[in-house]
Amino acid sequence: MSNKIKIEIIGKNTDYFLKEIIRKNIDIYNLEKENHKLVITVNYSDYLKIKDSKTTYKINIISRYGLNRIQHLINKYLLLIIFFLIGILINLFLSNIIFSIKVIHPNRNIRNIIIKDLKLYGLSKYHFKPTYKQREKIKRKILAKEKDKIEWLEIEENGTKYIIRVEERKIKKEESLCPERHIVARKNALILEISASAGEIVKKKNDYVNKGDVLISGLIHNKETIVSKKCAQGIIFGEVWYKVKIALPKYYLKETKIRGKKYGLTLKVFTKEYNYQKKLRNYNIQEYNIIKDDIVPIKLTFNTYQRVKKTKYKKNIECIKKEAINIATKRLNEKLKNDEKILDKKVLKIVENNSKIDVEVFFRIKEDITDYQEITDLNIEEINKMNKKEE
Repeated sequence: MSNKIKIEIIGKNTDYFLKEIIRKNIDIYNLEKENHKLVITVNYSDYLKIKDSKTTYKINIISRYGLNRIQHLINKYLLLIIFFLIGILINLFLSNIIFSIKVIHPNRNIRNIIIKDLKLYGLSKYHFKPTYKQREKIKRKILAKEKDKIEWLEIEENGTKYIIRVEERKIKKEESLCPERHIVARKNALILEISASAGEIVKKKNDYVNKGDVLISGLIHNKETIVSKKCAQGIIFGEVWYKVKIALPKYYLKETKIRGKKYGLTLKVFTKEYNYQKKLRNYNIQEYNIIKDDIVPIKLTFNTYQRVKKTKYKKNIECIKKEAINIATKRLNEKLKNDEKILDKKVLKIVENNSKIDVEVFFRIKEDITDYQEITDLNIEEINKMNKKEE
């Protein structure tokens, strides 16, 4: 339908009123009759004729179609549309202003130098953002000016915030001397790999060791006699065992899309929210931002509401095992360092507990078990004397 309108006419003798409409050569597209009620669809221009006619009948608009519907919506939400347009203009203006500059470097003096230089070359708070070429020009100028202090500099734009990353130019200092020490086991493990660049290896592959056991000694022997102390250097990987407990829900919901998609708008101003569509149950909502800014507390979203059917199912054992192993593996992988890895994994036990299921997962991990024990205070002569007495 194009530019048509659906109206209801309420009165005592609607048949008479209908005859009057027909007599005026008004086209009627749909007609529904009840006791004292007449529902018809007519052109909007004909509706105006009906409305202007002198009558005691009550005439109400039910639906609008085509151009008339668009005009009606514009008139109805005119203030809101104006507000949105003003919001867009404010957003465009503010999005081109610098509101924050952060220099990332641990040295406060370096941070202050960079901030002063940025201001000197035109990059400062509450000024318009420079173009990419201007930023690169500012960067080159600062690097040239501070060539004795700055090794590298990068200017990153993040919305209305600028992040400046700096690397200070430093003169290489002499490396500190390595203290005299043993390399010991950081935890109980089965040795998988052991390598040493300094010191004496006292354990070998496949040996089981306890936490604190010496693996690479810093005491250097000549036969049975200790002749010197060194800084033991090396790395040891061992097989370590973990048990990870995971709590999972006993049931899961499966969603099936069904016919019934709807649309709406949501306006958020500060902490208040205005929805131009009633909150719908059993619908999945997907939001598309029309206006959003972290500085201006206004957010306008276009929402689609997809109707779904939710069905509850109980998880089977295989599904529980797989889910628990995946979650536990992810947790461990986040903690593992380079060259560390999971060797094996399996579910030890599953216990149902009300609406949850407790799962215990066992892991064998290849892990760096290298730790250090200083031996600077050890007296070699006394140790040698004690060893001879024991002999």
